[in-house]
Amino acid sequence: MFSADDHRHMARALQLAQQGLYTTEPNPRVGCVLVQGAEVVGEGYHQRAGEGHAEVNALAAAGARAHGATAYVTLEPCSHFGRTPPCCEALIKARVARVVSAMEDPNPLVSGRGHQRLRDAGIAVASGLLAAEAGRLNPGFIKRMSQGLPYVRIKQAMSLDGRTAMASGESQWITGPAPRSDVQRLRARSSVIVTGSGTLLADNPALTLRAEQLGLANAADVVRRQPLRLVLDSALQTPPEAAILAQPGSTLIVHRSDDKARVAALQAAGAELLAFDSRDLAGLLRWLAVDRQCNELLIEAGATLTGAFIDAGLVDELVIYLAPTLLGERARPLFRLPLDRMAQQRRLLLVEQRQVGADLRLTYRFTHPAPPQAE
Repeated sequence: MFSADDHRHMARALQLAQQGLYTTEPNPRVGCVLVQGAEVVGEGYHQRAGEGHAEVNALAAAGARAHGATAYVTLEPCSHFGRTPPCCEALIKARVARVVSAMEDPNPLVSGRGHQRLRDAGIAVASGLLAAEAGRLNPGFIKRMSQGLPYVRIKQAMSLDGRTAMASGESQWITGPAPRSDVQRLRARSSVIVTGSGTLLADNPALTLRAEQLGLANAADVVRRQPLRLVLDSALQTPPEAAILAQPGSTLIVHRSDDKARVAALQAAGAELLAFDSRDLAGLLRWLAVDRQCNELLIEAGATLTGAFIDAGLVDELVIYLAPTLLGERARPLFRLPLDRMAQQRRLLLVEQRQVGADLRLTYRFTHPAPPQAE
């Protein structure tokens, strides 16, 4: 169905889409290549929400040469008016002859409609080329549109004996400087960074993007959008002078307290507060997906909170930085999970491993949902 040239041009469109990895939030990362005969006449990718989509940028580069061309797009062209006009109408107006998309758009406002609108206009449409690769670019957008939940990723650093901090809570630093730069890029692709009050009180983290640590050519542009920082703090223990409240961007504290004085003090310090039962983690994730358009969520927290997300079956991916060091049996564990029997174990699939400085980065996905809880 697809030729070698089709594969080559779609692979290039995926490379272009990758360039928007840190800047398109909450939109998907999309690339487009326009080909006339054997010549690439236009390329583009979606750079930032509210600005031109990949197809529009490629059409602008191609000009009149788009007439009769084939458009290779990593996601079905949109068919609805959002902050920008529909891309399928732009392709029709440019009189392209053929559109090849990697995958159908999971957005219910688009799903299949963009392809059908192109067919109705007499344009040949084919879909499914390098679909798996396109899906890996947008796990959060796909999950939010199909399930109403963000893609949840946990980041942890641990020693060879599976420990994350000394018994006192001291944890800086288990890993070397290279993983800390790598974590900056995990943050940059995320919509929200979640931590707990325990981590906040112990480490006083800023949880920000820092241009000098990103190691990206467009780092200054990337840090313009700081991910939302979310603190799960049921008792409102966050001090108004916490470092997280003095950073650019927004900090949201989720709590269950009726202490109006504490609420007022934290609001005066710049925090946004949400009264919500933080034990309802699934409900909180649904709220983040629907109300805050959160695609990818990164959890940087201690063993109790990360264990609670895993136990609830809400985690999609674990990113573990394994340091060549030992912390001893009294040090804190990676996760706290209420597992007593082998039948309750959570199996993981290793999807990537690579060296990051002196440390090893291991990326896992869960192979099955959480076991049912006893009633």
